[in-house]
Amino acid sequence: MGFPENVLTSGERVELRMRPHWREVFAAVLVGLLLLAVLIYIAWLTPNDTTGNWIQWIVVAIGVLVAIFLVVMPILRWLTTHYVVTTHRVLVRRGVITKTGKDITLSKITDVSFERTLLDRLTGSGTLRIESAGDSPDETFRAIPRSDRVQQVINRLIDEDANRRAQRMVNRAGFETNQEAADRMHDEEQRMHEEERLAEARRSADSSDTTAVTVDPTTSTPSTPETTTRPEPER
Repeated sequence: MGFPENVLTSGERVELRMRPHWREVFAAVLVGLLLLAVLIYIAWLTPNDTTGNWIQWIVVAIGVLVAIFLVVMPILRWLTTHYVVTTHRVLVRRGVITKTGKDITLSKITDVSFERTLLDRLTGSGTLRIESAGDSPDETFRAIPRSDRVQQVINRLIDEDANRRAQRMVNRAGFETNQEAADRMHDEEQRMHEEERLAEARRSADSSDTTAVTVDPTTSTPSTPETTTRPEPER
């Protein structure tokens, strides 16, 4: 009774696929073994005649009914319970006859925590709690194998999903991608270096020119003193 792969969307990848820990069916298996031992013991005690055969059939019928409710149904519930963590969500599928399921989108998960009792640590399992935003109630998954590792994987996928959605929003808005931003910054630096080089060249050219002397128009040029002509004395 594997997980149905047809529920996955395009581009969705399964990261973890789990069932509840095997200790969830340990009691059912133990009851089944004890029930089988009781049936064998009663069959051995009853005489091999008509009355004994009727007693054996009645005991077997009762044993089968007990086994259905205490052994078969718990094992089937364990086999049909799936906890799946993908790159987009956390999926839960349960049920033997009546199927139930729930999907928790990674973007709506606000907190993931785990708890491990002494029995959990001895059996390598734990309880995982997932808190989600909105009206959805928080989910508690008991007897999760290696619950601490599952918590780390879910937290990593939440971060990756947030980064992926942010990048997708940027692309849809028509803004530049990270590579485009890096190329633009490189072009800006090249342009600034070119402008600084041209400015330095202009300053060098201006300093090499001869500085022109400006004359104040209000300053008059001193006139040359006129030569006084003296009359010649009469003879």
